[in-house]
Amino acid sequence: MAEIPQTEAYSWIRSSLRLRGSVVPIILPQVIYSSLFGVVVAWVHTNGFSLDLPALSSLIPNIVLGLLLVFRTNTAYERFWEGRRIWGTQINLTRNLARLMWVEIPHSDRAAEQQLRQATGWLVALSIVMKQWLRRQPLEAEELNDFVSPAEYQQLLRSPHPVLEVALWIDRYLQQQLQRGLAVYQLNEQKRLLNGLIDCLGGCERIRNTPMPLAYSVHLKQLMLIYCFTMPLQLVGSLGWRMPLVVGIISFALLGIEAIGHEIENPFGMDANDLRLEQFCNTLRSNLQPFLPDGTIERSPLQQLPNPAPAGTLLPAVIPPNRDRPS
Repeated sequence: MAEIPQTEAYSWIRSSLRLRGSVVPIILPQVIYSSLFGVVVAWVHTNGFSLDLPALSSLIPNIVLGLLLVFRTNTAYERFWEGRRIWGTQINLTRNLARLMWVEIPHSDRAAEQQLRQATGWLVALSIVMKQWLRRQPLEAEELNDFVSPAEYQQLLRSPHPVLEVALWIDRYLQQQLQRGLAVYQLNEQKRLLNGLIDCLGGCERIRNTPMPLAYSVHLKQLMLIYCFTMPLQLVGSLGWRMPLVVGIISFALLGIEAIGHEIENPFGMDANDLRLEQFCNTLRSNLQPFLPDGTIERSPLQQLPNPAPAGTLLPAVIPPNRDRPS
């Protein structure tokens, strides 16, 4: 049975009462403070000292604050959706590259097939390492044991950028296939897909490393604070002791919208509202399972192939005529 999307797995009532994944725990203290301040204002107002200031309820500040909140939330959601789109592209590029590798790279003998399986495992390892890199987590051997050898894992630990390290392994493996009969135009197409994976990495790093401008975030929070603590002065004359409840409800709505924007602006974390990167990596592993190594990886396929020729060296004509691109 297909997995039910998260937004459809709960009834409307259960979803509205759900705390996990909501911003209620984040904004509840501010809502309580706003309501308590409303209680103080109502008590002072009903004990002979008028605090009713209806002039504060001007339409212009309400519109400005509403526009700022909408812009904040829309910008955060654009970042969230851009991250999801990039990871969708990452999955598609990985599957396409694996498909071309298995169709175009010769692997008639057992040794060549095993090398190809290990190189395919690197494709899955690249996404796993990218997930951990975006989350600023240490590399976990348990997740990578099926795809890299112990020596390769140690090399990743020493690398300043482990995602690029895995991409370099794949690039070198593809380059070496020219000596096994891979046509140049086939190599170029596979490298184009590999370049696309690096572009996905750059797109995710751009989202992670570019937060919302500090001045905008700080000013919006200051406006929210002023609005929530002047609201009791606007409503106490007309609502009396009912005002604290109304202030709490309005504060809950406004503070919740602002908190949602903050919660989803970095979609690569491990919170309930972040992208489920583990699921994406598991999808790749499941899709490519028939082509992955069937045992413990002891050594790199790069160690089992001749060293690649230096850049710019003309290779001997080892490509059969029938593998050339037709004119």
